[in-house]
Amino acid sequence: MRVLFATDGSRSADRARDLISRLPWPDGTRFAVITALEARGELFSAPWMAAMPPELDAVETEYLRHAELTLDDAERTLERPGRSVERLTLRGRPASAIVEEARAWKADLVVLGNRGHGPIASMVLGSVSAEVVDHAPCPVLVVRQDGIDSIILADDGSAGAHRAAEALRSWPVLHGLPVAVVSVAETSMPWSAGMAAGLYDEVVASYARDVESARQGALATAEQTAEKLRSAGLPATAELLEGDPADRIVEFARSRPGALLVLGTRGHGGLARLVLGSVARNVLLHAAGSVLIVRASRQVALTEPPVPVGAAGRDA
Repeated sequence: MRVLFATDGSRSADRARDLISRLPWPDGTRFAVITALEARGELFSAPWMAAMPPELDAVETEYLRHAELTLDDAERTLERPGRSVERLTLRGRPASAIVEEARAWKADLVVLGNRGHGPIASMVLGSVSAEVVDHAPCPVLVVRQDGIDSIILADDGSAGAHRAAEALRSWPVLHGLPVAVVSVAETSMPWSAGMAAGLYDEVVASYARDVESARQGALATAEQTAEKLRSAGLPATAELLEGDPADRIVEFARSRPGALLVLGTRGHGGLARLVLGSVARNVLLHAAGSVLIVRASRQVALTEPPVPVGAAGRDA
């Protein structure tokens, strides 16, 4: 398995580093630890300047020194017998650099914290994390907690959900954890204003039939996936929820604070800004715990490849 860990030395990134260091990765797992710095002119957020400030060299040297210390720390933390760890500093837009390195290195998983340094630190999800999740060519684990004691798989029967379930079956690092497969029946009461009494009664009766059908369909979806997971040796149960999918999934996850939320999502090609489905995006933004996003299909490249400052073992 090839795991790309992106770090900026922030507390959030350190939490992600510590979590993945404790997971039971199989022998032969390869880690690429990367940090990405803005291009030289962007360090002052002023690429249009005709002449760079004289202190730019000192600032850049300090940034690079911090990057090397961050990589040193991550490498020491992740090193174990049976694992290999390589490191790389990239220059360019951090989100684009991470996505393109994941593509070039053929990563199976990208891991990062939910937010890092900078003026956007007050946001629920940092802009770099959000863009990486949107465009990465492989599953992305956004870490918000120190450990994982169970898994919640959100299943709506889509191709993305099927691929997420396949990741749980095929990744040995997640085996042994109990899995709750949740499927949400979307229900809403019909609006009565302006309806004749008899017509409203018919609408309510039709609504009741639709709700029961939605419940049965959602439960069947969850039970079918849970059975497939059990056949692969994972302890899995099916759970039926009702209401708004994102709200109910987030609420369910809050009742299990140590759980990893796993979601599949659709993907759009090209330069679409928002490529996550609305449910996946809302869950990612509002979940209190860590979230693993698995896309139904891989994405195309977004930018020119970033420029490496130093690398080791960059074979495919």
